[in-house]
This record gives sequence, structure tokens and C-alpha cells, in this order.
Amino acid sequence: MTALRNDAFDELLAGRPLMAIFRGLGVERSLELARRAWDLGIDAVELPIQSDDDVEALAAVVAAGRAEGRAVGAGTVVTTRHVELAASAGAAFTVSPGFDPDVVRASIAAGLPPLPGVATASEVQAAMALGLTWLKAFPASLLGPAWFRAMAGPFPGARFVATGGMDATNAGAYLDAGVRTVAVGSALEDPEQLPALARLLGR
Repeated sequence: MTALRNDAFDELLAGRPLMAIFRGLGVERSLELARRAWDLGIDAVELPIQSDDDVEALAAVVAAGRAEGRAVGAGTVVTTRHVELAASAGAAFTVSPGFDPDVVRASIAAGLPPLPGVATASEVQAAMALGLTWLKAFPASLLGPAWFRAMAGPFPGARFVATGGMDATNAGAYLDAGVRTVAVGSALEDPEQLPALARLLGR
């Protein structure tokens, strides 16, 4: 069986401790916050696609990001149809809340590096057995920083993106626990958190 690889994230997320997620905000607000993220120094942006409006917003942010050399991915990709929509919108990668080998294969076939979600050692092992090295840990706020330290023992090759309940107040603890990238959303709408996020980017 051919190994499935997503080591393109070695470059997409290299040296990027934060990724931005904008869910269900429409075209204008998504563009506004994406530009805020980019101005702050958060290069990677993800827009979950759960409606036609979301796909429209994704396409708009992809176009804006392409002009600035920024990678924009599609999130909440849970079906092969979602992979098709992500590809049609020009997404650079896909992100899923769980681990579905069919979605992973469809994403790779479409030329989009997949970032599948995991929450247990069994899921990490299954994903890595297929050849995947980058994994989204979700919901990270419930798993806690200790989970990542525990996973580092049996799975030293795993590279985790922590998603779910992350903001400027807790992101540092996850990065200290070995997380490569922390995905934040509403924190970018809070002016009080922006300075703290900027400090995290300068770690």
C-alpha cells in the first residue's frame, strides 16, 4: 500500500506557531480578519466550509492570500465532496476534525495536503501508519498540554497542530508542550489579545 504523505506542512507551517481559523463569518468579515492575521504575522489561515457562503468566503480569502503569498486552507472537511469544494475554491490544504482515510486519500489526490484530526493514541498510530506526520489534535483544550507530552513518547515523529479552545491565554502552554502550531479563532477579534498573540509569534 502506497504511503500517504502530508509533509508539505513541514514548509506550510515551518516556524509558524499560530494559525488563524475563521468560521462562518462571511466574505467581508473573513477578509478583514484574514488581513489582520497576516498583518500580525500569522501567515496560515483556515476557513471551515460548512455552507455555500463558507465556500464563497474561502474563495475570496484564497484570492486575497494568493496575492500576498499566503496559504489558505479549508477546514471541517469531513467528506470527499468537501475536498472537491476546497479544491474548486483554490485551497492550499484541508483540515478535518477527525481521521477518515477516504478523505485523506481524496485530499492527496486533489493535490491538497490533509491535516486529519486525532484525539487518541489509536488514531495517532493509525494516521502515522498510513504515512501521515502532521496531525490536528482536537479538541485541544480538553486534551490539555499533558496529552501532547504523553504522545511524544510513543510517537516522536508526530507533529501536532492544537485546535479547539485556543487563545492567547493558553497557546503558550501548548507550544511549550511540543505543539508545532496552535490554531486560534476568536482571539483575533479581541483587541486585548492581539499584543499577546504578537509576543507568541516572536518566540
